[in-house]
Amino acid sequence: MADVQLSGVSKAFRARSAVLSALEGIDLGIGEQEFVSVVGPSGCGKSTLLRIVAGLIPPSSGEVLVHGRRVQGPPEEVGIVFQHPVLLPWRTVLGNIELQVEIRGYDLRRYRRKAEELIALVGLQGFEDSLPYQLSGGMQQRVALCRALIHGPSLLLMDEPFGALDALTREQMNLELYRVWRETHTTVMFITHSITEAVFLSQRIVVMTPRPGRIASVVGVNLLPGRSIDSMREPEFLDRTQEVRRIMSASGFGD
Repeated sequence: MADVQLSGVSKAFRARSAVLSALEGIDLGIGEQEFVSVVGPSGCGKSTLLRIVAGLIPPSSGEVLVHGRRVQGPPEEVGIVFQHPVLLPWRTVLGNIELQVEIRGYDLRRYRRKAEELIALVGLQGFEDSLPYQLSGGMQQRVALCRALIHGPSLLLMDEPFGALDALTREQMNLELYRVWRETHTTVMFITHSITEAVFLSQRIVVMTPRPGRIASVVGVNLLPGRSIDSMREPEFLDRTQEVRRIMSASGFGD
């Protein structure tokens, strides 16, 4: 059974006297421990789709199941990372990570070791007591990732988490995320505008049409395990990148 199953999902918003159709007829399954990216142009409904899976907004029609249970609000087993880390400026790295635990009403003492392990996993040892203004953009997103993972979610939803970073930092964060995914065995749904980022990270890529967002195609990626910067020179990487570009071009937009 899929970790995430979307069946006939559509979403429309009312704007003044008009109705805006954001998504239409989305059918998609995401398997356990699978990394799936969703690409498409601005306004095609990518972020709306993620928010529906997260239980933050309801679909206008259709159904979303997470672990076989219908989503009717934020599921307990989901972690979310947005484009901006949204760290509390008065809280330290450790304090921002533990905020997730406090909000859920869990015992902080039980999660302190997990927080320390995550800090080590993303390479933030020594910065536990640092405040957000003392961190680079990439380091702040590492904190946001730890905060999303602290309660042990089986599903991680990421909405263009590296879109605001410079190219070199974004490349490093892609490497970090891939390593974290391999070590935590979490199912990931990743929203991005970047074809190369999607191909590098993913096992499958969902290509969306312009609004109203529909699935134009789903592209499988079979890069060798243990991906590195050298993976971008593999024929598979180049072929899948061109394939996604062709699909996007046929739908009326490009990278």
